[in-house]
Amino acid sequence: MHAVRAYVGLGANLGDARATLTAAVHALAALPGARLAGVSRLYVTTPVEIADQPDFHNAVVALDVPAGPSGPEATGPLALLLALKSIERAFGRQDRFRYGPRELDLDLLLFGEEQVVVERPEGGRSLDPAKAARLLEVPHPEARHRLFVLVPLSDLAPDLVPPGWTESVARARDRQKSIEGASAVRAIAHWDATLGSWVKPGSA
Repeated sequence: MHAVRAYVGLGANLGDARATLTAAVHALAALPGARLAGVSRLYVTTPVEIADQPDFHNAVVALDVPAGPSGPEATGPLALLLALKSIERAFGRQDRFRYGPRELDLDLLLFGEEQVVVERPEGGRSLDPAKAARLLEVPHPEARHRLFVLVPLSDLAPDLVPPGWTESVARARDRQKSIEGASAVRAIAHWDATLGSWVKPGSA
């Protein structure tokens, strides 16, 4: 089956966030039909919207995954989204308020050249207006405005212009950095593929 390059954002700020994200990378790599194509550096990031919580750890992973049919069915992106939600639950993800603390957050940022919007069925919508009415939207609608996404994504695909964007990932990163400030996202480690974990600069 044809494969497509997907990018997944990882975040956590509860418990041992670094260990959680390391294990999450391995869980993503183990998904059926998936191949780990790249792992960004690991970053400590300042929370957005709700400041009264611990700093987050964030990263982005590139996965080559089965494309599935395109068009209205969008089974490839939906299958990956469901797999991400399953991994979140396995890591103890609790349903909390938007922008709040997370045991593990996995966001489908990009799925090849797909532009997909899937609305939630009426019966599955929350009464909370802050909860998204859409089950799936790729590219992720907030990605271009979040430094904690753009910086690690630019480690893997700086020149990529995602579908629907008018600028590259690197240009969006620089624009957002001028808004949020460079100190909002701080690299603390790089991924060592041999060890299968993040290591501090200068380490083996």
